[in-house]
Amino acid sequence: MARYAAGMTAGQSTVWRDRGVAVAIAALLTAAWCAMHWPALSALHLPDTDDVVRLQQIRDWLGGQAFRDLAQHRLGLGGLEMHWSRLPDLVPAAIIALLTPLTGAHAAEIAAVIVWPALLFAAALTLTGAIARALGTSAPTAIVVAALAYPASALFLPGRIDHHGLQLVLLLVLLAALLGQGTWGKGIAAGLASAASLVIGMEMAPLLVAGGAVLAARWVEDGARARLAGYGLALTVGLAAAALLLGTSGWDYPACDGFATPLWRAAQIGALAPLLLALLTPWLPEMRGRIAAAGLIGAGAVAAALAASPSCLRPYGGVDPVLARIWLANVAEAQPLLVAPFAHAIGYAGLLVVGLGATCLMWRQSRGREWLIVGMLQLVSLLIAFAQLRGAYAGAMLAAPALAGLIAAARARGTLALAAAWILSAGLLYPIAGAALSHAPEAGRGTGCDAGAALAVLARQPRGTVAMPIDLGAYALAATPHDVLAAPYHRNGAGNRALYRMLLMAPDAAHREAARLGVDYLVDCPGAYGELGTPPAGSLFAALRGGRRPAWLRPVPGGNDGARIYAVVP
Repeated sequence: MARYAAGMTAGQSTVWRDRGVAVAIAALLTAAWCAMHWPALSALHLPDTDDVVRLQQIRDWLGGQAFRDLAQHRLGLGGLEMHWSRLPDLVPAAIIALLTPLTGAHAAEIAAVIVWPALLFAAALTLTGAIARALGTSAPTAIVVAALAYPASALFLPGRIDHHGLQLVLLLVLLAALLGQGTWGKGIAAGLASAASLVIGMEMAPLLVAGGAVLAARWVEDGARARLAGYGLALTVGLAAAALLLGTSGWDYPACDGFATPLWRAAQIGALAPLLLALLTPWLPEMRGRIAAAGLIGAGAVAAALAASPSCLRPYGGVDPVLARIWLANVAEAQPLLVAPFAHAIGYAGLLVVGLGATCLMWRQSRGREWLIVGMLQLVSLLIAFAQLRGAYAGAMLAAPALAGLIAAARARGTLALAAAWILSAGLLYPIAGAALSHAPEAGRGTGCDAGAALAVLARQPRGTVAMPIDLGAYALAATPHDVLAAPYHRNGAGNRALYRMLLMAPDAAHREAARLGVDYLVDCPGAYGELGTPPAGSLFAALRGGRRPAWLRPVPGGNDGARIYAVVP
């Protein structure tokens, strides 16, 4: 008994040590990143367009917009129903609400955009350490590798308050629940994490389906129903509760691109399958019976879900084909792996591929089925990356436990092998290597704008509607009182098309179109609208590039060569 208690104490000490390492690394890197990016961070010029619009969404809610109303009323042609969820807003909104009376709104918002990603980063590293322990590799080493696991680590930079970091943490919760002995608690954790991730967005859906398939496979193998029952129950109840509590003003939107009726209906049907399998367990003592039941019920659930919500076959199928070609194709994380510029492909997918290889090596050495589970999720991440590079986010973080094992094996082979293993495991090196190996200059997606100057000048102008480069439009929502015609959101097809159409019209026709759309300001910068290619002769775009400003565009004082702002003369 004494030896058992001593073992428990030692095990608990190890767990707390690993948690301390995770929190310390998250705090240290957050402080370093804050120091590096403080000028932008202190001005709340956040790293990504989604982060800044998320901040504006929180401001709107705290300012009186209804909890269920997630529309951006100043975006597009008369407002835009966003495909987002209120769930990722809760913690940063709470931080802002609590601190504003003490520090003022601006300082409270700075605190929120630093603290929330740091908390998620610490949670991700802690979970990675727990997964590494379950797999038999060094938790501290895995935590260090995960901290460097670009592009996943970039989701936790100060300012990254959008939903991707939270979804990655929920995926790690799911993976931790898939490993080891099955219990009701693990099943409930897996189900709640999956439900929360679906409420947040569709990005992780293939990985969540893979996790559900793993749970069913483990049930088929051993007939133990506790984990599967907990998963099915938590997923079913979690989705129903989310529909009741977190349904948004866009609940009836017809696309399956967010938590609205089509996605909820399909997911709720699918959630019944594991619950039914768990209930049938006493009548299925043989493995072949469980195989048949899993196949029939699983296929039936998929067929019923797609019949109920056929739009879920193509969640983003409603994107305008022209916009997909001239805008979405230039978004780095939305590019397919084999089409993306070489530097992007190596930077995003390098660690994922090396990590998948390391996982295969760990499985070959141990023949442990736990490694097969990790490898399956990594493989799904790679398949997602073949469609869109954003699949590499999950794959990079999932690589850490196996790379920790690779480093441990290399340590026994000497200093040179150990150095090579660490280099292969350092995700931050892959974008550097990709840039060094790329022989062709990449066409940047940037607008060429002096964003700070443009937004500062616009903020001083009477409120109106602004036509401006798509990415800059997201920042204008947060930094100015204006309505914005275009921003980088797939549902804003009408507003984005209107911007491009106006630029491609003859100047006189563009003037009439600006009047029809109610456009009061136009922002132009060197390199802006480059996604349109060579300016067509006779267009407003060509006139701006040729220095032939139409008379109906009056320069607004305060602009500069990096940000030309024009008022539209009625």
